[in-house]
Amino acid sequence: QVQLVESGGGLVQAGGSLRLSCAASGSIFSINAMGWYRQAPGKQRDLVAQITRSDVTNYADSVKGRFTISRDNAKNTVYLQMNSLKPEDTAVYYCNANVRPFWYSRNANDAWGQGTQVTVSS
Repeated sequence: QVQLVESGGGLVQAGGSLRLSCAASGSIFSINAMGWYRQAPGKQRDLVAQITRSDVTNYADSVKGRFTISRDNAKNTVYLQMNSLKPEDTAVYYCNANVRPFWYSRNANDAWGQGTQVTVSS
């Protein structure tokens, strides 16, 4: 089993910044892509940003230039630096990791965090 624990959410005014962290633990041999998704009330869960093990990144158009994703492979941790926050960034943010649990595992599995609330006031 793999556990993802997120931290760093909260309430911030528009234009402010927050930094989310997500640490993976448990049965981990290696982690492929890691990412952040978000889900606003009444909406589907959407990709915000993703980073591969070799640090190739991908961002949703709505956050390009404002959010930065990074990871520390030694700590099995992914970060999301969010700057110039807008009210429309308000959502529950979920961490995701594609984890290969053992050296002999043929497949990697997706793990999810419990979510952390980000609220941006206008």
